Amino acid sequence: MASLKYSRQRECIRHYLMETKEHPTADSIYMHVKQEFPNISLGTVYRNLNLLTDIGEAVKISTPDGGDRFDGRLEPHNHFLCTKCGRLLDLDIDMHSLEEVNRLAAENFDGVITSSTTLFYGECSDCIKKS
Repeated sequence: MASLKYSRQRECIRHYLMETKEHPTADSIYMHVKQEFPNISLGTVYRNLNLLTDIGEAVKISTPDGGDRFDGRLEPHNHFLCTKCGRLLDLDIDMHSLEEVNRLAAENFDGVITSSTTLFYGECSDCIKKS
């Protein structure tokens, strides 16, 4: 692959993803980046998010409502989606447990499983407190 030309806009998007604990949508990222780059288009944000995902500098998390979220945390981990408020949170599970899940899945699959991701659903503690 040819060398990737540096882009201040892409770097701003990447930096935001690495700094936030949230898992923002492209629209949320657009609103954040627009503060520094007022003339940026939503299409540019989408193109850069797709590029960052393709080169392994961001992770795209597809959610059931159709809204993709993005994560700058690259090490393997799973996520929890609150079915009430829609928050997407990191869910850290012991790596040995994840390896065990992959091993069990591989026993029932005619192929090679190299990684997995799971999206857990329920209510977050904030929503439970409000009930």
